[in-house]
Amino acid sequence: MLRDKFPPDPLFTLILKLTGITIDPELIEIDRILEDDELFRQIRHDLSQRHPKTPVTGRNSTPVEVILRMLALKHLYNWSYADTVRFVSDSLVLRWFCRVYLNPVCNDKTLLRWANLIQPQTLRLFNRRLSAIACELKLTRGRKLRTDGMVVETNIHPPTDSSLPADGVRVISRLLKRAKALLQDKVPPAADTFRDRNRCARKAAHRIYQASRRRGEEAKAAVQEAYRHLVCITQAGVDQARRVLAVLKGHKDQQAQKLKAGLEQFIPLVEQVIDQTRRRVFQGEGVPAQEKIVSIFEPHTDIICRGKANKPVEFGHKVWPDEVDGGIVTDYRILKGNPGDKDQWQPSLDHHVELFGRPPYQAGGDRGVYSTDNEAYAEQMGVKRVILPQPGPKSEARRQHERQRWFKRGRRFHAGIEGRISVLMRKHGLDRCLYRGEDGFGRRVGWGVIAGNLAVMGAAPAAL
Repeated sequence: MLRDKFPPDPLFTLILKLTGITIDPELIEIDRILEDDELFRQIRHDLSQRHPKTPVTGRNSTPVEVILRMLALKHLYNWSYADTVRFVSDSLVLRWFCRVYLNPVCNDKTLLRWANLIQPQTLRLFNRRLSAIACELKLTRGRKLRTDGMVVETNIHPPTDSSLPADGVRVISRLLKRAKALLQDKVPPAADTFRDRNRCARKAAHRIYQASRRRGEEAKAAVQEAYRHLVCITQAGVDQARRVLAVLKGHKDQQAQKLKAGLEQFIPLVEQVIDQTRRRVFQGEGVPAQEKIVSIFEPHTDIICRGKANKPVEFGHKVWPDEVDGGIVTDYRILKGNPGDKDQWQPSLDHHVELFGRPPYQAGGDRGVYSTDNEAYAEQMGVKRVILPQPGPKSEARRQHERQRWFKRGRRFHAGIEGRISVLMRKHGLDRCLYRGEDGFGRRVGWGVIAGNLAVMGAAPAAL
């Protein structure tokens, strides 16, 4: 049964007083913010969806308040689930903050299962409520808006035409090995039905690597031959998997259904890898980025090219945060593909007006956001100072416009969003997403932004 919170423990309060431990003022402020009922209800709604009767029957669960505060701590300090549980168990201050008191702390797997129930859209609403609380506390007035893009990488290795088929063979071989004990007597007789081709695929990929280091026509021919061998191995693995999948469809037990779901997930992805390898390597075709797959484990990953010298190509998703004065990120959007920056200006302004009920006095972006339509849109909405520097050659009138003192001050203010992005990436784990799947990516980004806002809101009153 889903519990809301543990009852207050007078003995724990007495112990905390007797020890004389000083609580960090930032944690005290964050504690007050998390007491908001609307924040609690948003998380509780998602946690109640674990099973149909979770809210009313079953064993007593870890309370919603404890889960919410432990997840906030985890992302505030960028801990792992295991570290979060360990640190909360060992600290009286963190037990007080998480409202655990003297009760046992749930283990890391339990915390992970509860965390996976929280939907990415819920976290966007959670962050929207945090922004409203920041306004109520007068930490921001929403008079200034700055916006920019960042890339959060998915947790994949650099993709190559040889590593992707080898990954596919490895996953299929692992699933077939699990199916062997269950179906050995029920699969149509064939010598290679459950054959493990993983070692053959690794050797073929290694031959490609060795041959690609040499030069000359003989080396090119060796690379082509090694690729053909690797593709044949991968295709044979897919054929095996399809034979096993046909038999699994007639089984209703839980283990068979789990294997069936795994094969149905990976077979199309491996077939797509085979197709793009044939097109790129054998036919010399340039496969469009939107048709490529760069990981069979994170197939939602986009190919992002932003023209950066140190990272010409990034693999993940472009995230677009909107920050207002006071350092509060009021919104973030996870973008599909690699859209242009110009397309993000109007949604940012629209969301700001929806949240604050009025346009910002000043709004700024970088050169990639500039367009005459974007400037006109902001002015039409009532933005008094539009800070969008024009790229490329400028007319004399435009140069004079951008040399005005208010425009230069606006440019300096906009540069601060780079610092905010850096903090989110370094301190709150948005450099690389360690969560699995597209929903996991949304959760990681959502909690990272929320943790950044909580840190800013907790530090602001302490600094006054």
